[in-house]
Amino acid sequence: MAGQIFSATTLYLGSTIVAFVLACAATPLVAWLARRFGLLDMPGGRRIHPLPIPRPGGLAIAFAFGGAVIVFWLIDRLAGGPFLIPEEVRSPRFTLTAIAALLGLGIGLLDDILELRARWQFLGYLLIATVIVVAGIRIDFVNSPFDGDGLVRLALPIAIGVTLFWIVGMNVALNFIDGLDGLAAGVSGIAAITLGGIALLPQVNEPFVAWMEFTLAGAIAGFLLFNFHPAKLFLGTTGVAFIGTMLAVLSIFATQKVAAALLVLGVPIIDTFYVLVRRMLRGQAPFAPDRGHFHHRLLDVGLSHPQAVLLIYGITLSLGALALVSSGRTQLAGFLAVAVALGIAVVALAQHTPKAEELDPALYAEKSDGS
Repeated sequence: MAGQIFSATTLYLGSTIVAFVLACAATPLVAWLARRFGLLDMPGGRRIHPLPIPRPGGLAIAFAFGGAVIVFWLIDRLAGGPFLIPEEVRSPRFTLTAIAALLGLGIGLLDDILELRARWQFLGYLLIATVIVVAGIRIDFVNSPFDGDGLVRLALPIAIGVTLFWIVGMNVALNFIDGLDGLAAGVSGIAAITLGGIALLPQVNEPFVAWMEFTLAGAIAGFLLFNFHPAKLFLGTTGVAFIGTMLAVLSIFATQKVAAALLVLGVPIIDTFYVLVRRMLRGQAPFAPDRGHFHHRLLDVGLSHPQAVLLIYGITLSLGALALVSSGRTQLAGFLAVAVALGIAVVALAQHTPKAEELDPALYAEKSDGS
């Protein structure tokens, strides 16, 4: 028993640290390569940063994540059997996870190279989700709103539809919140740590998911050292699609802990919902860019760039703590409460937003992704 605990602790902690170190080393290299090949986010229009910024920073996260996982698999291979990776972590889902990760990475990188329009981004997310569903990853159960940890089995057509919606929605939500330096990466890192902790709870017991989530969190943390304001490089669609796909797929694996993911990622998910509804009610295209996001409202009422990001970090940490200690039904109720509270906050902030001519241009020094 002591050996198993040592092995699991070494795996989780060691893989997180290795991913962090690899990301710290890879991120400057990715920035240099992006400059070398002209993959830069240029100033102008809604893009207020004064200098060109390397765009596909998510490559560093993917490299660090994959590198850390490979290191520990190689250690076990050389040891001739289960050494650091417990037997229950060895799962065929590893192959499915690798497929999802590579697909998200490839679609995102294609967008960063070609700078596709929003509709093509959306179709790319839909392609990712379709391939994942065809590979056999589905949300077959959802939390029952009437029974704490009870699950309701979905009919196959509904399961497919819900899974497609979940994966596409996760990517769109992260893309929408990727409007301030370090915001999408930081929120995703907090979510990965939280979902990894939930995967270790006795009633969940998903060591494979915990390993993947903690490793992802380590890679994001290393990248965030270069992405927090003022950012030296951006996450890009490469990072959004990679991280969004990983979080969506791993939450499906974790005994259908979609409710927990909904809660901890409540800010970007609910913000996306309100933004899309508001745009459609105004007759705008759903993916037409504007400054109506929650993080924009925080800037407009006078918060600095780092203050707005740290405030949303704090909200996400609070939601993560609630997700760790609550049941599926409570998580769903918490998500609905956050939806109401965030809606009230956005309306209240909008009432106190200064006129455009009164705003300090420095408040707009943010990364713009066209969302």
